[in-house]
Amino acid sequence: MSKNIIITGTSRGIGFELVHLFANAGHNVLALSRNAQPVNNLHFDNITSLAFDLGNPKDYAKVVIFVKDHWKNSVNILINNAGTLLNKPFAETTLQDFETVYKTNVFGVAELTRIVTPFMENDSHVVTISSMGGVQGSMKFPGLAAYSSSKGAVITLTELLAEEYKESGISFNVLALGAVQTEMLAEAFPGYQAPTTALEMAQYILDFALTGH
Repeated sequence: MSKNIIITGTSRGIGFELVHLFANAGHNVLALSRNAQPVNNLHFDNITSLAFDLGNPKDYAKVVIFVKDHWKNSVNILINNAGTLLNKPFAETTLQDFETVYKTNVFGVAELTRIVTPFMENDSHVVTISSMGGVQGSMKFPGLAAYSSSKGAVITLTELLAEEYKESGISFNVLALGAVQTEMLAEAFPGYQAPTTALEMAQYILDFALTGH
């Protein structure tokens, strides 16, 4: 049975691969990214791609309107995949840098989850993508103060939502990923080669989103 799935950060990397995989499996996908064109180029009837900025409050209305008009008020899976990765020494990381990272990695996750959960029913699943750098006690790396602390925040947010919504039938999980070879990683760490490809990680996330709750 096909499911209605919302994915953020879909213009490249893991998010782009997820859209392709879910659509190939017969599911309906709403792909949200500031650049909608890469997904539009896939030409799937069961994919809708919207230009969407997690930092723009007006863009959230687009999601509500789409779900009401096209999915009969029903969302089965939300994957909060979009992220901003900043590699900069802490002494040079400004308040604006922190605000930019947190707007996408924390505030955007919270707001999209808040507006989507009213459309989710029993056995629905919210999956948020975090990082091993956000796990307390894990190895930490210089230059990632804003990024890793934001990823720690969404881990705690997910735990809180799982508790608050535990009677609703909606499951909340967070995946703390290690390094994945994406364009975002290459931009932040030029020359570094991660052990896992975006497609490999997307295949894992797809299975987890469908069955991991």
